[in-house]
Amino acid sequence: MNPYAKGLERNAANYTPLTPVSFLAKAAYVYPERTAVIHGGIRRSWREIYERSRRLASALARHGVKRGETVAAMLPNVPAMVELHFGPAMFGAVLNTLNTRLDAESIAFMLDHGEAKVLFTDREFAPIVSKAVALAKAKPLVVDVDDALFEGGEAVGSIEYEAFIAAGDPHFQWQMPPDEWDAIALNYTSGTTGNPKGVVYHYRGAYLNALNNILDWSMPKHPVYLWTLPMFHCNGWCFNWTLAAAAGTNVCLRKVEAKLILELIRDHKVTHYCGAPIVHSMLVNAPEKWRAGIGHGVHALVAAAPPPAAMLEGMRKIDFDITHVYGLTETYGPAAVCAKHAEWEELPLEEQVRRNGRQGVAYLLEERMDVIDPATMLPVPHDGETMGEIMFRGNITMKGYLKNPVATEEAFRGGWFHSGDLGVMHPDGYVKIKDRSKDVIISGGENISSQEVEDVLHGHPSVMMAAVVAQPDPKWGETPCAFVELKEGASASVEEIIEFCRARMARFKAPRSVVFGPLPKTSTGKIQKFILRERAKSTAAIE
Repeated sequence: MNPYAKGLERNAANYTPLTPVSFLAKAAYVYPERTAVIHGGIRRSWREIYERSRRLASALARHGVKRGETVAAMLPNVPAMVELHFGPAMFGAVLNTLNTRLDAESIAFMLDHGEAKVLFTDREFAPIVSKAVALAKAKPLVVDVDDALFEGGEAVGSIEYEAFIAAGDPHFQWQMPPDEWDAIALNYTSGTTGNPKGVVYHYRGAYLNALNNILDWSMPKHPVYLWTLPMFHCNGWCFNWTLAAAAGTNVCLRKVEAKLILELIRDHKVTHYCGAPIVHSMLVNAPEKWRAGIGHGVHALVAAAPPPAAMLEGMRKIDFDITHVYGLTETYGPAAVCAKHAEWEELPLEEQVRRNGRQGVAYLLEERMDVIDPATMLPVPHDGETMGEIMFRGNITMKGYLKNPVATEEAFRGGWFHSGDLGVMHPDGYVKIKDRSKDVIISGGENISSQEVEDVLHGHPSVMMAAVVAQPDPKWGETPCAFVELKEGASASVEEIIEFCRARMARFKAPRSVVFGPLPKTSTGKIQKFILRERAKSTAAIE
């Protein structure tokens, strides 16, 4: 008999379920007067955020929202969104942050699928929200969040946010979840090939990934964090909870603009921010005068598409320290990091950029990330060449897809979460994405990684961003088609771009067609390749 099994049971003294709400309570207790939120002229302390979040929880409960029911938010990065990451969780309601760039039909689907009881919305999105609520079968209470930094727009709700929370109890006794496996948040995938899937997060995963952001980014106490990343995207990669754990400062930002970002970094001594490659590229290519006066260290996380080498090098030149992370909605945002090694600093710059551009290794609190053959479910050789699917396993992997057992079972086939990303495993155990499985171009029977072609394109001095998709070809089946967004004031010809690629890679991999112009992007900076694929079908190839 195991002597450790009897008389040593779990009890109230030695076990409490993990919840990120405890981070807020402790920040308010230990650092009550430290600035928690900055937004225009607004300054709120951690004591105030804790009180307002309890008022919010109380108001929701008084409205009739119950444990396990959904509270939706259609908001930009404003102070109310910080509070919404705590208020519903204080009594077991589930927060569904909505992508603010979606159309009314998509929002209506999410409101119905998640069965939202309350919807918080900003006046900027009034036309979409009004139509969505009219289309939806669910008829949530709509609460307007007025923001002094936005002029115009109509009120579409029956009450304004400040009035709503004013009716709540500032001493509301929040509750630990009965089970840390309970749902804390609902996030929808993009749904480019049908209805989006509802990804469900639990308290345990939210708590662990919030702490992991601190651990794997080596964040100090009291960071000043600029919200360049949408708070709705994977709950801001869990940084809404991370900032409470670190008792830091949330600097809110409604709209991503290079000049404003650099002003806020300078004025508030911002130490950390996150974003897709396009955000960092904007700062790298901004006029030097906009960066004047920034004399302190700035740390940045980059995710979404693998960062182009030119962007990594550019960030180094402006003395911003950048770290590459990787993950998906299903892994609470980042679940892997390109962990740096001191000896890399001694390598030539080109090699440093190559190593830092990899997706790296699993987050400390995510159990495993591996590259696996999806047919055999065996790991691929660590040779940097053999392709497989990147898969995850561990505590910062979703509960599953809401009301979709078939998709959940397929996603977890073989005891791993299947990312859909194709990659290789390098001899040092670091993963490198080669492509999304749907983005591989098969030309004359040869597989071409669109990511490989994009990496070469980003090395051209005139190229700001590039995306490569398959273009139908009567001879080869498919050939690469490049969509290129040039830097402001720069120029290049189709022939120049093609020859640039042919000089740096196998000739058959080089694009046969090049289209110049702005690239369609999601609100999180991801390039919408499904739109480009449609455009490529009607674009004539250049031999």
